[in-house]
Amino acid sequence: MENNVENIIARANRIPVWSLPYSFLAIIGVGYFFTFYDISDIGLAMPAIDAQFHLGSSTSLFLALSVGLIGYGIGSYLIGSTADVIGRYKSMIITMALTALGSFGDAISLNVPELTIFRFITGLGLGADLNLVSTYISEFAPPGVRGKITVYTFLVGILGQAVTPFIGLELVPVYYDGWRWLFGIGAIIAFIALILRFELPESPRWLALKKKDIKKAEKILEMMERTAERKIGKLPEPDVTRVDTESGKFPTLYLFKRPYSTRLSLLVIVWFFWYIGNYAFLGDSASLLSSAGFSISSSILYLAIGAIGYPVGAIIMIATADKFERKYVIFIDTVVWFIGLTLFALKMDITLFIGSFLASMALGMYLQVAYTFTAENYPTRARSSGFALTDGLGHIGGAFGAIFLPVLVASYSFSFGFEFIAVTGLIAGILVLIGGTRATGKPLENISA
Repeated sequence: MENNVENIIARANRIPVWSLPYSFLAIIGVGYFFTFYDISDIGLAMPAIDAQFHLGSSTSLFLALSVGLIGYGIGSYLIGSTADVIGRYKSMIITMALTALGSFGDAISLNVPELTIFRFITGLGLGADLNLVSTYISEFAPPGVRGKITVYTFLVGILGQAVTPFIGLELVPVYYDGWRWLFGIGAIIAFIALILRFELPESPRWLALKKKDIKKAEKILEMMERTAERKIGKLPEPDVTRVDTESGKFPTLYLFKRPYSTRLSLLVIVWFFWYIGNYAFLGDSASLLSSAGFSISSSILYLAIGAIGYPVGAIIMIATADKFERKYVIFIDTVVWFIGLTLFALKMDITLFIGSFLASMALGMYLQVAYTFTAENYPTRARSSGFALTDGLGHIGGAFGAIFLPVLVASYSFSFGFEFIAVTGLIAGILVLIGGTRATGKPLENISA
């Protein structure tokens, strides 16, 4: 059996091109589109919800946002670790079903408690989906173009973050129930993504290592090989090498053995610091600008124009993700983030536009490359669990940032608060630069060995 497992992995590693239909990337991208749409829509809806629910300066609305992020963390681990047991395919169906249900509930919520419940449900699905998509793509993408392929999918998704402010601008300030329509559109997108995902295959690496269905893994690989041969001709012979096929433990237990325990500790801290600023910027900026004296329309407009930076950042990564060592790329991304938020903190018209653009571009540059890097650091038998635990614990930083940024702004100043999240993002990049592994262009088994 082990020889069969090693042969399947060797056959997967010898394929140098994307060997599934490109429509599968689009299918995954639609789900990603919703993920990033939802990350943005709550922040855009918050000023209108605040006014309608008469919250004033209460922190209830920020708690509603943070509960969603807590859901991210719980969902990421529970469903993500389950994916190492029942498979990537089934788990990705579950995540999208939860997000569709949660987003529909967001749209019909009548008060903050209801919104909090449905934000939690949405978060359960979204947190796990971020984990699973990166794991899934990493296990299909060839080593030499793994970064580029994952960014292609991410580019479709990041458009959700780019267009959401413009949709919000047309709905939230204009219509009384505009924020409900904003969530409702997200629910429709999530439902479409759910239906499309039934077309996706299971990961042959997971099938082989879990010894679930070797014949099914071989059938998927044969399809991939035929696709690759039509593109480039005859494939090289598989280079069968020894692979650790142990799979009897609960997947999370592998993460507490070296080298994974060290990687887990580092990456949890990295994502904690990154998510502090990520979710504070996305979730609180519109409300904090509004509280600082800008109208709801102008507050959203600053972010909408800046959101053009999301796809720009992703396009930059398509050209660079596999040409340079990933940990260096990640560090540079955080430097751009620091510059953008430093400008945004100045709170002048021109610096708000430029700062929003650079911060958004940094997000577009950082996220998928860092997701890919995280997935690469763990073995196939516990890759989803490793990413899930990392991302789940990291999201605590997001919940912290969403609550703490308004407190900093109220206690000190707008500039102090946004400079704080500029620094936390830069810290994440410095940690990766100092302690991160080299991953670009290597087979997954070589990175995670």
